[in-house]
Amino acid sequence: MEYRRRVLDDTLDDFFPHLAALALEGAKGVGKTATAARRARTVLTLDDPAQQQVLAADLDMVVRAPSPVLVDEWQLEPPVWDRVRRAVDADPTGGRFLLTGSAGVAPGVRIHSGAGRIVSLLMRPMAMSERNLATPTVSLRDLLSGERTTIEGRSPATLPVYTEEILRSGFPGIRDLPERLRRTQLDSYLTRIVERELPENGVTVRRPGALRAWLTAYAAATATDATYSAILDAATPAEPDKPARQTVDIYREHLRRIFVLDPVPAWIPTFSPLRRLTRSPKHHLVDPALAARLVGVGADGLLRGQGKPPTATAGTWLGALFESLVTQSVRVYADAAQARVGHLRTKSTDREIDLIVEGDDLRVVAIEVKLAATVSDSAVRHLNWLSDQIGDRLADRVVITTGEYAYRRPDGVAVVPLALLGP
Repeated sequence: MEYRRRVLDDTLDDFFPHLAALALEGAKGVGKTATAARRARTVLTLDDPAQQQVLAADLDMVVRAPSPVLVDEWQLEPPVWDRVRRAVDADPTGGRFLLTGSAGVAPGVRIHSGAGRIVSLLMRPMAMSERNLATPTVSLRDLLSGERTTIEGRSPATLPVYTEEILRSGFPGIRDLPERLRRTQLDSYLTRIVERELPENGVTVRRPGALRAWLTAYAAATATDATYSAILDAATPAEPDKPARQTVDIYREHLRRIFVLDPVPAWIPTFSPLRRLTRSPKHHLVDPALAARLVGVGADGLLRGQGKPPTATAGTWLGALFESLVTQSVRVYADAAQARVGHLRTKSTDREIDLIVEGDDLRVVAIEVKLAATVSDSAVRHLNWLSDQIGDRLADRVVITTGEYAYRRPDGVAVVPLALLGP
């Protein structure tokens, strides 16, 4: 299969020649190994038991092997991390080691943080710009600059296309499969999480069905900040003997550790007059295709409005999944710009903005997501409110849509079809 260049490749091109060791982290199937292997002369694959045993017996192999050396799934042999760290201390020459991992180290396993020696980068499933639907005409990095760049372009993507992209997933090895096989692979991915990935990472799953039900309830809460108690209640509505909250918290912690849960934290601004903001995260799985499979609504059903809205005040289930698709892409582009992504909601719930992208200079781009081709004045009222609150710190205001054209409204708000947004 032909390699598709990723946004992260640009960051690797910039960083790796100057850094001795880079770690690519992310959920299984996002493409870490394929991306890293393109830069490696030696590949050590630790999910191969034979190679893991050889490396465990002789950690110095990573130093003797022709560099760059890729250690794939390094967390299966945690001492390799410290061996690489010591090698970097001894010789900080750039471009020597790549480590890929689909989980953090298991609880109780102690390793040095690697701070100052090993730089970690997170890889997510494919953003929209990586899927070759259209050539992006609007750059998130340019929006963060605050220079009021020209907003223009015409998108070929329609609502059915975005719906199909949600269901195809951003996993490179899954998205181009025939539809029936793709669904089977996504179902298998979810089954492996419960039956293999969590146990391999030190978690005993005594009630797989209960965990699967909790994951389904979490998926149904996509793009909301529903409480974890509400999600647990939704997972077991007719069961008096519910899983203990502590048990569910352990599952949730480990699902985040293997990058399956990817919640968006609340944005709490620094040096800002904003008060009484919620601190609850917005819920997202690593890919909205997994949420769609868990809930069990296909393309026709989504387009007909099937699927229970995640909250009484939310839009359609398709709208929640579209927001998750947008969030996935925006986070990839924000990482490339070394920016952070959060969401804003007041405790009174009278103000809410879907995504806040904040750069190192504390300037922000505020983004609303609309499952619509047109944008009304009511759709931008919270963006304009934030402009009044933080003034020049607001670099730009954006509404991401399923529409055809990118343009600026008379009030200055940028309207951008998702397919036209890029890094």
